Amino acid sequence: MQHYIYGFLMSMVLAYLVTPFVMKLSWKIGAVDVPNDARRVHKKPMPRLGGLAIYISFVVVGLITLPLNLPYVQGIFLGATIIVIVGILDDIYDLPAKVKLLGQIAAAVVLLQFGIKVQLITNPLGGMILLGKLAIPATLFWVVGITNTLNFIDGLDGLAAGIAAIAAFTMMLVNLSLEQANGALIMALLAGAAIGFLPYNFNPAKIFMGDTGAMFLGFVLAAQAIEGAVKSATAIALIVPILALGLPIFDTAYAILRRFVNGKPLMQADKGHVHHRLMAIGLSQKQAVLYMYVISISLGICSVVLAMIGIKQAAVVFALVIFMLLVSVRYINITVEAKKSTHGM
Repeated sequence: MQHYIYGFLMSMVLAYLVTPFVMKLSWKIGAVDVPNDARRVHKKPMPRLGGLAIYISFVVVGLITLPLNLPYVQGIFLGATIIVIVGILDDIYDLPAKVKLLGQIAAAVVLLQFGIKVQLITNPLGGMILLGKLAIPATLFWVVGITNTLNFIDGLDGLAAGIAAIAAFTMMLVNLSLEQANGALIMALLAGAAIGFLPYNFNPAKIFMGDTGAMFLGFVLAAQAIEGAVKSATAIALIVPILALGLPIFDTAYAILRRFVNGKPLMQADKGHVHHRLMAIGLSQKQAVLYMYVISISLGICSVVLAMIGIKQAAVVFALVIFMLLVSVRYINITVEAKKSTHGM
């Protein structure tokens, strides 16, 4: 256990020390977020290359603590580096969505080349179903989806970093229970890097993580989830990260559905995300973020508990969690509409 604690602390301290230098670099190279539309919560220009500090701390400590001869460790490092390069370019030049998508696909292909792929899924009637040739599109869908999920929820100070840290810590505990030592260490390093960055990113933020950080965190979480599922060959290994990332996954899915129903482009940004709704009913930035932390921690606890029981019980609890999220979002929407009507009168 000391190995994981040391890795976590080293990554956290390094991220904390590196972030001020990255802040200066962001201003120097023009990686600055300028609020230019109504959906922006912040009101002044902000450096947005903070994800580079998270990446540097993760990689540096990883090079010291992880067995670099393992193909899957090499694949995660190389794929993550591609993601970070794309993120840096986007944080400086605002790349088109299609270009970012191609970069994410390229990083996912790297994972495939190193043997990291979704090879099986749960059979509702029992056992597992081998995907065969469908493993490639399933892997691409999973990696690109989770990578963008963290990116979409990065709308308030400290939100994405905190939720990623909670998810990583949750997956670390589950990997330990499955005796996956390297996977647990990777998650410990990721959690440490995110938490070390958080003091600069929590409201009032001094720096944003940008697409560099959000995509990097999402990519590593997605890659380790696949590797954990492959090694354990159990459905619970893939259900756990879905639950651990339940809030951003749900928020993204709900946003896509909302835009589709309203006839708007699926990638068009709006102020309909859960955190925007929470602020619309009167919560401050800090309160909204802390509220979503509590939800994520609750989901994380559920996922750790589920790792210790059977798939049938897991399915029931998972359904209940989704129902609770739906009811919560519905309540928030009703409250928002009621406030609008009151102001309108």
